[in-house]
Amino acid sequence: MNEAVKNSEHNSTLIAPKTARHNAQRAVAIIGAGLIGRGWAIVFARAGWSVKLYDLHITALDAASDAIAAQLKMMVALELCANTEDIINKISYEADLETAMQSVDYVQECGPEMLEAKQALFSELDKVSSSNTILASSTSGFMTSEFAAHLKGRHRALVAHPVNPPHLVPLVEISPSEFTDPAITQTVHDIMTAVNQTPIIVQKEIPGFILNRLQGALLNEALRLAQGGYATAEDIDKAVRDGLGLRWSFMGPLETIDLNAPAGIADYAQRYGPMYREMVDAQAVAPDWDEKAIAILDKTRREILDIDNISERQVWRDNRLAALIAHRYKQESKQEN
Repeated sequence: MNEAVKNSEHNSTLIAPKTARHNAQRAVAIIGAGLIGRGWAIVFARAGWSVKLYDLHITALDAASDAIAAQLKMMVALELCANTEDIINKISYEADLETAMQSVDYVQECGPEMLEAKQALFSELDKVSSSNTILASSTSGFMTSEFAAHLKGRHRALVAHPVNPPHLVPLVEISPSEFTDPAITQTVHDIMTAVNQTPIIVQKEIPGFILNRLQGALLNEALRLAQGGYATAEDIDKAVRDGLGLRWSFMGPLETIDLNAPAGIADYAQRYGPMYREMVDAQAVAPDWDEKAIAILDKTRREILDIDNISERQVWRDNRLAALIAHRYKQESKQEN
């Protein structure tokens, strides 16, 4: 493991001068200038990479430039980055794919979540990129074997699935296929660590990877509880926001139960295992995700948040996430000192 990776493992801040120097000559092409692509541009640029943000539509690139500037302004206010000019100068905006792909070490695809379109896009990326360039997808819905099996260079393709927005929520799920070169998987892990993300490796391909399977389990139960009339949608959100979420913001569910019994996780399982086993039967019944059933929840949500205010609430979310990350970094810095 190189020194930059070692340093970044002990530093969760979004400001990483050692990492930035290490990556100063590296270049990434980000394919797609939507919400995820913009976030990735910030991730790599603040770590010192040269970023080529590509989109077919000039208007999307213009919007991305404005959105990135606004996000950086917010991050400066919370001391999550220091010099926005340096970061902004690292990002160029490209409307020509071949130009965007020239002399890059790594590609982060952020295109539409349509399988045929993604297969076609990766065919093009495979054709116009150097044989040494890593091809990663931000997809949250498709496994590598679904969109890259047909590629001549499929050994250098994998999933690097972020959480939205990636410049504020650091987790990245790296999901290779059986045909992905293990050295490529390790390199992507090292890259994500070096640009101050938190990578995890999906050891075997599985739909939904890890995060969305965990999130899906909670969402399915939330729908069952709401549709069964056990609690209102608002109260279910409170149970997570003011209960589980507070613990989960700094430790995972397995560590949580390990600390919730005097003798650890084995003790917890002995005490509460029967209760959880009894829940499984009810949870085996799928909740209703059909349009009519979701319309009821949507009506409840729209009473709380008007549809016209969603974008404003998204800005609020990003500010709260940034403040949480800033607080967490400060607390971790105190512990290290």
